[in-house]
Amino acid sequence: MEWFTSPDYWLTRLVFQRALAVLYLVAFVTAAVQFRALLGERGLTPVSRFVERVPFRRAPSLFQWRCSDRFFAGCVWAGCAVSAALVAGLDSLLPLWGAMLLWLVPWALYLSVVNVGQTWYSFGWESLLLETGFLAVFLGNDEVAPPVVVLFLLRWLLFRVEFGAGLIKMRGDECWRKLTCLDHHHETQPMPGPLSWFFHHLPRRMHRVEVAANHVTQLLVPFLLFTPQPVATAAAALMIVTQLWLVLSGNFAWLNWITIVLALSAVRFPARPPSLPGAPLWYVVVVLAVAALLVFLSHRPVLNMISRRQVMNRSFDPLHLVNTYGAFGSVSRVRYEVVIEGTADEVASRDSDWREYEFKGKPGDPRRWPRQFAPYHLRLDWLMWFAALSPSYAGPWFGTFVERLLEGDRATLRLLRRSPFPPDAPPRFVRARLFRYRYTTWRELRETGACWERTYVREYLPPTRLVGGAQEP
Repeated sequence: MEWFTSPDYWLTRLVFQRALAVLYLVAFVTAAVQFRALLGERGLTPVSRFVERVPFRRAPSLFQWRCSDRFFAGCVWAGCAVSAALVAGLDSLLPLWGAMLLWLVPWALYLSVVNVGQTWYSFGWESLLLETGFLAVFLGNDEVAPPVVVLFLLRWLLFRVEFGAGLIKMRGDECWRKLTCLDHHHETQPMPGPLSWFFHHLPRRMHRVEVAANHVTQLLVPFLLFTPQPVATAAAALMIVTQLWLVLSGNFAWLNWITIVLALSAVRFPARPPSLPGAPLWYVVVVLAVAALLVFLSHRPVLNMISRRQVMNRSFDPLHLVNTYGAFGSVSRVRYEVVIEGTADEVASRDSDWREYEFKGKPGDPRRWPRQFAPYHLRLDWLMWFAALSPSYAGPWFGTFVERLLEGDRATLRLLRRSPFPPDAPPRFVRARLFRYRYTTWRELRETGACWERTYVREYLPPTRLVGGAQEP
C-alpha cells in the first residue's frame, strides 16, 4: 500500500515523537509538583468537589472514580515514567500495536488531569497537547512508514493553530490592525521573561515590523503547508523561527514549543529512508477510520474560524480531539499586579510590619528581574495575572488561597518563591493590594537597578484573619 505511507518522513516522525514526548514529560512534572496545592484534597479547588457536580460524560477522567491525593500522584508520576520511556525510544522496540498503546497511555492520563483541572487547566495549550498527542498514537513506529493521512492531519492542526490565532487578532483589538499592539504587549503579557524588558524597549518601528511579520506568518504562510516540498518545509521553518522569537520574548508555558513540534511534522529532513515493511491491513483500517472521524469533527472549528464571533481556545468534545485555538485577541495597555502581604502583629493597621509574599514568575519586587520558566507552567502565577484584571477571575479560589497562607499550608507555600513566614509561624493577617506596574526606562534602570516601577492603586482584599477556622476581615 504505497499510497498509504510516506517513507521519506521517517526521520520527521522520529524527531516529532521524541520532541512531543519531552513536552509530555514537562506537562506531567508540572502536574505532579503542583496538584496537591491546586487540586488535592485540601487544594484550592479540590477534584473531589468537582466530580460531585460534573458527570463522567462531560469530563471523562480516571479521577471520576477515585480522586485521592495518592492516586492522583500515582497517575501523574506514571505519566512522567511513560513519557521518559518514549523520549528514550521504547516505542521503537515494541510491535506496532504495542507502540500505539504506549502512546495512548500519556494521552489518556493527561486527559484525565485536564478534564478535572478546572480553571488551572483552562489554557489552550492543554487541549493542543492532547490533540497532538492523540494524532501521535497513529503515527506508528519503525515497523511501518509514517501514514500520509496522519501527517496531513498534523499539518491541518498546525494550520488551525496559526490561522485561527491570526484571525482572532484581526477581528479583535484594533491595535493588531494598526500594528501597535507590541508597544504594550511585552510589558503587559501574563508572565514576562528575562528579555521582555529589552523587547519592550525596541524601537517602535521594530514593533511594527514584529506585528506585520506575525500577520504574514499566521494568515498567509499556513496555506503553504499544503504545497509540495520544499515549500512546505520552508513554511514550517518560518513558523519555527517566529515561535522561537516568542520564546525569547516571554514565558508562555509550552504553547510556543508545542507549535514548534507541530511544525517539525511538516519538515522533510534530508536523510535516506530505511527499508520499512508495508502497513498491515488492520493498521490501515484503524488509521483511516480515525482520520475520517477527525475530518468530520473538524467542521466545528472551521465554522468557528469563519464566524465573526470567533472564540479562542475551546474544546468541542470532552476528549479534546478537535479544538479551536488563538491567543491575545485583545492586548492590555496597563499592567496591574496583586501584591499579597502578611503581618504577625496582633492588630492590623497601616503601620503594621507587612511583609510581601514572593511568587516565582509573576512580577513582585521591582528590583527582581524576571526568570525563564517556560515550557514549565506556573499555573498559580498565571491565574494571579487574571486576578489582577478582574476579581471575578479569582472568585473560585482566591479566598481559599488566602486561607491557606493564614494556615501556613506547606503545599501552598511551595508554589511560591519565598514566604516571609515559616509554615509553623503563619501570619495573623493577610491582605492584598493592587498596584500598577510599568517597565523602567534605561535611565531609571541605571539609577535604581529596578526593572519595574509600581504605583499603589487600591485595596484588593482588606486585612483578613482566621477566626474559628473561618476568614474574618
